[in-house]
Amino acid sequence: MVTIPDAFKDVLTKKKAFAALATVGADGAPQVTPVWFDWDGTHLRFNTAKGRVKDKNMRRTPKVALAIMDPDNPYRYLQIRGRIAETTETGADAHIDSLAKKYTGQEKYAHRQPGEVRVIYKVVPERVQVMG
Repeated sequence: MVTIPDAFKDVLTKKKAFAALATVGADGAPQVTPVWFDWDGTHLRFNTAKGRVKDKNMRRTPKVALAIMDPDNPYRYLQIRGRIAETTETGADAHIDSLAKKYTGQEKYAHRQPGEVRVIYKVVPERVQVMG
């Protein structure tokens, strides 16, 4: 695990920055999805529904990369490469609601589908590159 530079922690903790999450598909091709995230001081955490493409990709190949641009200055960004350290359904409904609060101001995630099972992914940063 590597450390996130203190000068960039604001992008992870205080701003509504989106992360572009890159995963590897079954055919070896990259797949990129914008995701909401939070930072727990050790892991970058994001949430998805079980069975989605990124969910399947990460279960098969737990290496990921994320590009996170500062919403106030897109020339200031972090690239985090790492691996999935933990995948859990426990607390995932509350987690997506907390992300909805951060990103939309709503108390509950508005796009939940009937029967949807939410999953939290925790990424351990193994390499961090910053710019700006």
